[in-house]
Amino acid sequence: MINRLSRNVLILFLIFFGLFAGAATLRNSDSFFQIKRGFAVFSEVFQEITLRYVDEINPDELIRTGINAMLESLDPYTVLIDQAESQQLEVLTRGSYAGVGIEVGARGGRLVVVAPLDGYSAQRQGIRAGDIILQVDGISVETFSVDDLQSLIAGEPGSTVTITIERFGIDQPIRFELTREQVDIRNVLFFTFLDDEQTLGYVALSRFGQNAAGEVRDAISELKRNGTMQGLVLDLRNNPGGLLDEAVKLVDLFVGPGIEVVRTQGRGIESTFRSRTESPVFYDGPLVVLQNNGSASSSEIVSGALQDLDRAVLAGERSFGKGLVQVVRSLSYNTTLKITTSRYYIPSGRSIQSPAFNPENPEDSYQLPDSLRNKFSTRAGRTVRDGVGIDPDIRIPSPRLSLFEIALLRQNAYFFFANEYRSEHESFPYDSLPDEVYDAFIEYLMRSGFSYESRTQYHFTGMREQLTDHDNEDVAAALRLLEQLLIDEKMNRFETHKKDIQRELYLELVSRYYSEPEKARVALKNDPLIDQVATLFESPQDLARMLHP
Repeated sequence: MINRLSRNVLILFLIFFGLFAGAATLRNSDSFFQIKRGFAVFSEVFQEITLRYVDEINPDELIRTGINAMLESLDPYTVLIDQAESQQLEVLTRGSYAGVGIEVGARGGRLVVVAPLDGYSAQRQGIRAGDIILQVDGISVETFSVDDLQSLIAGEPGSTVTITIERFGIDQPIRFELTREQVDIRNVLFFTFLDDEQTLGYVALSRFGQNAAGEVRDAISELKRNGTMQGLVLDLRNNPGGLLDEAVKLVDLFVGPGIEVVRTQGRGIESTFRSRTESPVFYDGPLVVLQNNGSASSSEIVSGALQDLDRAVLAGERSFGKGLVQVVRSLSYNTTLKITTSRYYIPSGRSIQSPAFNPENPEDSYQLPDSLRNKFSTRAGRTVRDGVGIDPDIRIPSPRLSLFEIALLRQNAYFFFANEYRSEHESFPYDSLPDEVYDAFIEYLMRSGFSYESRTQYHFTGMREQLTDHDNEDVAAALRLLEQLLIDEKMNRFETHKKDIQRELYLELVSRYYSEPEKARVALKNDPLIDQVATLFESPQDLARMLHP
């Protein structure tokens, strides 16, 4: 009877499996037909337009436009990337690249050296922050993007590249012949103690590249050796994420083994997996994690998992809200497809990705009210919500820039003043910005034609244009008086925002004379959020009650 029962079960299983396989085959067959039909129509349309359209068409640009339009209908992270961007992905996964050791950026429509990296060819031979790059190996880079320039500079270790720069105060361009070498990319750019007693450690993690968790571990070990660690601040502000497994390894430093940190779920079996901690707790003291709107992806896995596990207090702002996982697929002709294959979920079961993503208006995705967000519970029973990022336990908003300060940044006023100052002063031995340097900056703005239109100025300009036809002398006198008052109001802005302007200007000047770690130290010293966070550690009991109310 048992054999007959087993046989019947086997027959039923085979029938079910056959029906399931048949249904899957039908679905696959239908999908393949749709793909084949789509290819046929697309290729015919592409051919007809390329050969017969009234104006001559660039086939490469047309096909790329079609691909980009297709991908834009999905999500912001599924993109086709070219060889230059592929090199950036390799830097992330390998943690190094062959170059000359400069960080490049765009300022005022020109490509500039943001910072030379310590110990590499560019720094050894005298390239400075603020230098404007004109040519690479005789090729003008005037119309290049930052990625284009980095691709041109990169090459085989041991080979040379000639970079021509423009430096303020020197009439002729300067040529540097630099040797390419293996440049190691650091994930932890800075760590220190926040107090004189060396009890409160601080580690700033800028990215989740190769060995990010290992670098954090090394930084904590160094802090332990040099002080008596009674608390730790992990700074993930403006960390855009990176490698998923490094996020899991980082959480593993702070919680015990066998705890699920993240699971991913997608259409395919290969897109679904769970990641758990494996190692004993490395650091078990009080922990505060800093985040802001620029903290995304792997940063949110770390902060969200530590919040769900009631292991850390989160302070700052709501994170960005990127809960989608991408994989990289190599394609023909040195192109790569970065494609979203799954969503990730942190220990409470919540996703941080907005469930209402709108490709036509991405900003809608970040406006979901709390009433429409699902509730979840941390391990200790605290309520957390899904969608649009990770909410901090202690909300400390970043200072909002005024229109006046934004105008200073947009016109690169700090950058070009620092270039001019550096050309006239060999050293900068100041612990804070002297008043005479601040006054020199204001004088520079007046001399360089700095312009700023406040809301009041905008309305005044419109009113004056409407009154230009009036010959009434009283009206003209009133307009002149208003215009003078607006000039006075602009000058008052320098006093109203003096503290914030001084901080930005000081950091820019420090970058002309000192290394990136020194600039980070100065930035930390002038960071208003750090002072507020440091006070949280004055009462470990209060911190513990926040996690276990």
